[in-house]
Amino acid sequence: STHETFAQKLYQTFKNHKRFIKPKLSRTDFTISHFAGEVTYQANQFFDRNKDYVVAEHQALLTASNCPFVASLFLPLPEESSKSSKFSSIGSRFKLQLQALMETLSTTEPHYIRCVKPNHALKPTIFENINVIQQLRCGGVLEAIRISCAGYPTRRAFYDFLNRFGLLAPEVLEGNHDDKVACQMILDKKGLKGYQIGKTKIFLRAGQMAELDARRAEVLGNAARTIQRKIRTYIARKEFIAVREAAIKLQSYLRGNVARKLYEQLRRQAGALMIQKNFRQYTVRKSYLTIRTSSIILQTGLRAMTARNEFRFRKQTRAAIIIQAHWCCYQAYSYYKSLQKAIIVTQCGWRCRVARRELRKLKMAARETGALKEAKDKLEKRVEELTWRLQFEKRLRTDIEEAKAQEIAKLQDLLQAMKLQVEEANSMVIKEREAARKAIEEAPPVIKETPVIVQDTERINSLTSEVEKLKALLQAQKQATEEARQASTLAQAKNGELTNKLEEAENKANQFQDSVQRLEEKVSNLESENQVLRQQALAISPTGKALTARPKTTIFQRTPENGSVLNGETKKTLASPQVPGTEEKPHRSLNEKQQENQDLLIKSFEVERTGIFDRVIQTITTAIEVQDNNDILSYWLSNSSTLLLLLQRTLKASEAASLTPQ
Repeated sequence: STHETFAQKLYQTFKNHKRFIKPKLSRTDFTISHFAGEVTYQANQFFDRNKDYVVAEHQALLTASNCPFVASLFLPLPEESSKSSKFSSIGSRFKLQLQALMETLSTTEPHYIRCVKPNHALKPTIFENINVIQQLRCGGVLEAIRISCAGYPTRRAFYDFLNRFGLLAPEVLEGNHDDKVACQMILDKKGLKGYQIGKTKIFLRAGQMAELDARRAEVLGNAARTIQRKIRTYIARKEFIAVREAAIKLQSYLRGNVARKLYEQLRRQAGALMIQKNFRQYTVRKSYLTIRTSSIILQTGLRAMTARNEFRFRKQTRAAIIIQAHWCCYQAYSYYKSLQKAIIVTQCGWRCRVARRELRKLKMAARETGALKEAKDKLEKRVEELTWRLQFEKRLRTDIEEAKAQEIAKLQDLLQAMKLQVEEANSMVIKEREAARKAIEEAPPVIKETPVIVQDTERINSLTSEVEKLKALLQAQKQATEEARQASTLAQAKNGELTNKLEEAENKANQFQDSVQRLEEKVSNLESENQVLRQQALAISPTGKALTARPKTTIFQRTPENGSVLNGETKKTLASPQVPGTEEKPHRSLNEKQQENQDLLIKSFEVERTGIFDRVIQTITTAIEVQDNNDILSYWLSNSSTLLLLLQRTLKASEAASLTPQ
């Protein structure tokens, strides 16, 4: 036999074993899967190593060495074994030693001790957990513990089990039970689970034997303590009775003698105590009186000092509080006065400025009514242009989104087609590889020279070239998709910019509409003011008497939206038209003329007031909508209250003036 035949026998014998692995590229190697990992062995020179014979003369020479270490390595063999194994090999001797070791282990209960290196520094009281766990795992300790815990490490015969643990259940031993049944009754009584009962032995899980030993030791300890307690009680009682009898006799004699001596001692102590009591009472009373007087003097002085300090502290604290209160009051009052003065100055200046500005605007607006109409026309044209541009941008954006969606759909279809082609090519390559692998496995293990088929190589080369082409096409499609994605992102950015521009244009259009509405309001207010002024001029001028027969113009109060009559009211006339056929009085009294003038002034003031108050109310509403303009809100509220106060004063003054001539 050779090492190759030995390897072939191993392959045939252990081909289905889960721990045995056959390498693919060698005929003499084999791999064994240990618990720590896979280890590959080489069968070369297995037989040559085992045929290395040990010469008996050499062993005798080394055994007789003066060095104790060398002599301990080569122990002398018995005469029978030395004669029979004169030309024994290392393998046969190892086999004999292994048989002897197994016989020794079978006759004993071996316990293994595994040494573990706690750290790499070789220093005490230092444990590296990772290193220790790695050593235990590589040494097989953890695997052995797991296997031992998973199985039944403790096995005892029925007779041995009953002989050792029968005392845990005496009623079982008293009954006439079989050994197997008695063992099962003992285990059930102690509540153990997971055990197994065989034909001649009982199998226990890990830890169950220790639990039974602990309970057995507890029972034996209780019994030993009971026996010891009984014996010690008997001995102690016997000794106690003897000692008690002797003690009673001795005590009766000693107590009489002690009583006599004690009576004499007590009589002397009573006299001494009486003398000591009187003397100590005198000395203690004297010292107490001196200490009491001195302590009263000290307490009086200390209490007076603390009272003076407390009074001084409270006086200073009260004075400081009064000073602080006056100072804080002065600071707050001065700050309030300065702030009030500044507010009044600021409000007066700002109100004068706003009033001048409004007066200037009203004067300019009265002159530029035509310019406002032209501006209104321009703004309307601008609004129409912006709306047309907005619609055009919306149509353009929808066209761009549709084109982008079509392009993305086309690119996705091309990508799916390329993926299918690549998958088909990969499946063909995998099939070719499997066919080649099957052909290699079906071929005999003997190495022979086989001619290379040119057609297969050409086919493989063609397949590889097709795969490369497909990869290139896939890369090109990926680049195209990336470019399309970039183009889509650019289009999205452009769409965002266009939407922002559209929003800005809408905001501008809204602003233009607001400005147009404001201009319309101003124009309507100016027209009403001009009409009032004309009526006033006609009433005051001397030629107004000739024009009284004409119907007077009406004044409309327009709304900010469309200039219609406010609240659905009908049109009001300053003076009702004269009915034809009636004759006007040739002369009017002075009071009637003054009354008409006052009515004209009040109505002109009402026209101006409506425009001013509309602007004030509009500004207040815009300030309320925005939460950041609370400071401006307080300013406009103060202005509106001031305007209302001025209005009341003017109305009261006009009423008083109208009533005085009457």
